[in-house]
Amino acid sequence: MLDYHIHEYPNGIRLLHKQVPHTKIAHCGFLLDIGSRDERPEQYGLAHFWEHMAFKGTEKRRSIHILNRLESVGGELNAYTTKEKICFYASLLSTHFERAFELLTDLTFHSVFPTKEIEKERGVILEEMSMYVDAPEDAIIDDFDAVVFGQHALGHNILGTRESVSGFQQADFFQFLKENLRTDQLVFSSVSNLAFAQVKRLADKYLAPLPAQLGARPREAFGDYQAKQQTEKRPITQAHSLIGCPAYALQHANRLPFFMLTNILGGPGMNSRLNLAVREKYGFVYSIDANYAPYTDTGLFGIYFATEKARLERTTQLVLKELRLLREKPLTTSQLHIAKEQLMGQLAMSEESNGGMMQVLGKNTLDFGRVESLNEIFDQIRAVSAPQLQELAHEIFAEDRLSTLQYVPEGR
Repeated sequence: MLDYHIHEYPNGIRLLHKQVPHTKIAHCGFLLDIGSRDERPEQYGLAHFWEHMAFKGTEKRRSIHILNRLESVGGELNAYTTKEKICFYASLLSTHFERAFELLTDLTFHSVFPTKEIEKERGVILEEMSMYVDAPEDAIIDDFDAVVFGQHALGHNILGTRESVSGFQQADFFQFLKENLRTDQLVFSSVSNLAFAQVKRLADKYLAPLPAQLGARPREAFGDYQAKQQTEKRPITQAHSLIGCPAYALQHANRLPFFMLTNILGGPGMNSRLNLAVREKYGFVYSIDANYAPYTDTGLFGIYFATEKARLERTTQLVLKELRLLREKPLTTSQLHIAKEQLMGQLAMSEESNGGMMQVLGKNTLDFGRVESLNEIFDQIRAVSAPQLQELAHEIFAEDRLSTLQYVPEGR
């Protein structure tokens, strides 16, 4: 059972803590309900740029002091940006927990975005963009967002554009925080061997005094989807393909059953239908997988693979065949039982990671207001029926709903 504590301060910030007595390592971080979809067109890439700049100087620290603060005791400090979340987090010996707590608070709320550091980090991000362009397996995922979501905020690249990133100045960062940072839409999450009372004493010291920043921050809902087929020539040796479409939102009742269906189709197990049908039977791919990412108001389903250009059409037809089988043929009692046991085992193993658990506590609290226990999730999984999965397959896997993006080698 998931056993954790939660405390909300008058400023809206929520503290989450799970005590794990047997570990010596503490994992903690701020998760903010802010992402690239919250940017206006002239701000594309600013959320990710802020994530970088948070480490470049605060009201009382220079960048070198930020980097050394945890590294000097063997800890790790990191961050990431997604379409809907920004996270600043750390892992270190729990004996140094306060050091991480104070530092994360400092860089999340007191960054000053030094002009000289902006210029240096701008170059780093432009290099990051070039790195993604040189990695088609990464680039096609970002480009597929634009194929599915078009001009909607979910369709633009988290990194932004070379033009937008080249123009950001110090005032842009402060304006973005003013528009988007809400203390009731962020949490501090931690997992360690410390008792909740110890963690709360530190939260009383570092979180309680922060001024409340409240107010509505609506997100434009996605709609008006039209399937598209797009092929681009690239200087590559393999053909890369992504096939998918919008799917269910975070709060939708079909979210968990559809996650199970995606897992059956192309989850991490070597016995996924796509792996057996394309790799094991024909050897057409090194790997093939299906993914489902739910967002506040919609979701994204996608199947990715890379293969020789001469095998691209055949591989695509094999993928479509597996989708058609899930639409037309319900799972047998045995197949459904195996699918449920496999998913429950995967979820249980994911809880073995304390760092992952820290993220789960934070994300689920932001998205749902609570964290479900494994037993609650297992009960929902056990309740899924074969006709239900077939109905979801009919709705999402219909061929006329599927968009396709292909990268093909030039001159071959």
